[in-house]
Amino acid sequence: MTEKKALNVGPSGIEVAYERLGDPGAPPVLMIMGAGGQLINWPDGLCAALVQRGLHLIRFDNRDSGHSTHFDEAPVPDIPAALAGDLSTVTYTLADLAADTIGLLDALDLASAHVVGASLGGMIAQTVAIEYPGRVRTLTSIMSTTGDRMVPPPRPEGAQAMTGPPPTTRELYVERMVGGARANAVESDLEAVRAVAERAWDRGWSLSSMLRQAASVIGSGDRTEKLGRLDVLTLVIHGAADTAADAGGGRATAEAVPGAEFLLVEGMGHNFPPHTWPELSARIAALVRRAEHT
Repeated sequence: MTEKKALNVGPSGIEVAYERLGDPGAPPVLMIMGAGGQLINWPDGLCAALVQRGLHLIRFDNRDSGHSTHFDEAPVPDIPAALAGDLSTVTYTLADLAADTIGLLDALDLASAHVVGASLGGMIAQTVAIEYPGRVRTLTSIMSTTGDRMVPPPRPEGAQAMTGPPPTTRELYVERMVGGARANAVESDLEAVRAVAERAWDRGWSLSSMLRQAASVIGSGDRTEKLGRLDVLTLVIHGAADTAADAGGGRATAEAVPGAEFLLVEGMGHNFPPHTWPELSARIAALVRRAEHT
C-alpha cells in the first residue's frame, strides 16, 4: 500500500491523499470515510477481504482530514447556530465533498466506480449518486442516514461518550477515541483503536476540521426525496448495536432508495468488528458482481 496524492482535484482544486489496493484491472470501489475519519480508519482486514473477493479499492482522505487539503483559514462552525438555521459559518456542504470525490475519479481516469461510504461517508456517497448518477455503478451506504431530522438521533450513551472538553493534545485525542469506541463499538480491539488514533493525530486531525465536516451535513438538508429518484443498485448496512447513528437512519435510507437491500448486522456498532468482515465483504462484492454482469 503506497499513499499517493492527487493534485488540483475537483472544482475546489484541492489535494487528495489516497491509496489503491488490489488489482487495478478489477472493478473499482471508492471507499469514503466519515467525519473526522481518514483513509486509515477503513480496517486493513476488511479491505483485504474485499480485495480477496476480486475488488480494486481506492480509499482516501476527505478534505479537512489526514493528508488532504485542510481549510484551516475557514471559520470554526457554530454548530448550534447552524442547527437553528444560521448557516453563515458552514464552509462547505455535502455537494462540495461529492464534487471532490468525482474529482478524484477524474484524476485517476475512472469513468465510474462502485461507491461505498461509512457514516458521513455514506451521506457523501448518497450525494454522489444523486448528483452524478452516471459515475456510480453501485451504492453502499453504511451506518449512515438520509438527513431527515425526524430519524432517531444517537442514543444517549453514544452521544455522552464524545462530550466534554475537546481534545487539544495527542494523548487526549487518543483517549477520546478509545472512550468513544467503548461506547459506540462492539467487540472493539481497543489497542487497535489506540494505534489508529495515534496515526490519525499524526497524519493531521483537528477539531475545527471535523466540525466543518459535520457542519456540511447540517447545511445540506434532507435527501429523502432525491434518494427516491435514484436508479442504482443499492445496499444499506447498519449495525444493530450502533449508538452513534441509530439504525433508524439505515432503515430510512433503504426505504427511500427504490429496490435497496437493507442489512442489519448483529454485534456491530459504529465500527467494523473483525467478525463482520466476511459478511460485509461478501455482500458488497455480491452487489458489485450483480452490477458488473447486468
